[in-house]
Amino acid sequence: MDVESNADLGVAKIAAAIGELARARMLYSLVDGHARTATELAAVAEVSASTASVHLGRLKNEHLVKVVVQGKRRYYSLKSNEVADALEALSVLAGSARDKFVPNTPSYLRAARTCYDHIAGALGVELHDRLKTLGWFAPPPNGPEDAYDVTRKGMQGLTALGFDLDATRQLRRRFAFACLDWSERRSHLGGALGAALLDVALKRKWVMQDAGNRALSITRFGRRDMLARLGLQV
Repeated sequence: MDVESNADLGVAKIAAAIGELARARMLYSLVDGHARTATELAAVAEVSASTASVHLGRLKNEHLVKVVVQGKRRYYSLKSNEVADALEALSVLAGSARDKFVPNTPSYLRAARTCYDHIAGALGVELHDRLKTLGWFAPPPNGPEDAYDVTRKGMQGLTALGFDLDATRQLRRRFAFACLDWSERRSHLGGALGAALLDVALKRKWVMQDAGNRALSITRFGRRDMLARLGLQV
């Protein structure tokens, strides 16, 4: 089989994987960037749990979705931006619109909370995305897919905020990684660097910890300071 035939076969296999109605429903429910469990995807596709498992296996084999294990749960998301772009292009041809993801987490926990010892909720996700956009951390060349390391630009920025990066690196735990947020279904910053971010946020009074629960309250000063220092509006 020549190269052109191999390419045609690859396209045909991916098209067939997308083209089945239940699998298409699963894929399009993930276009919004929020991960979902197999149970949720089974409900979206209107199939049984066992059938959903088979469909997800097919999508994973065709490199259309990836799975992240978080505690006892497995969350599925699109494999790459290229998959999302292809699905969006098909949506344009079909002329269809999709429902937005609506979390059912209580609002006081969804806004900002602690996840172990790092910042979770909408604030955690926004901080993660903003620091990544600023180029302060990036995946290491040969590390795990979800791992991060601090860039030279990040060293300067984080040090200016009050991070002790040398001490953070010496802790006997993973340095930094993308931790899937259970309410937002997108990643916040986990690991030693995530814990240091919470510590800095508390010291700089960006947030205040609520007594008796995991909720964090974003202060008025915190909103101003995060906008001034990070260009982050919350």
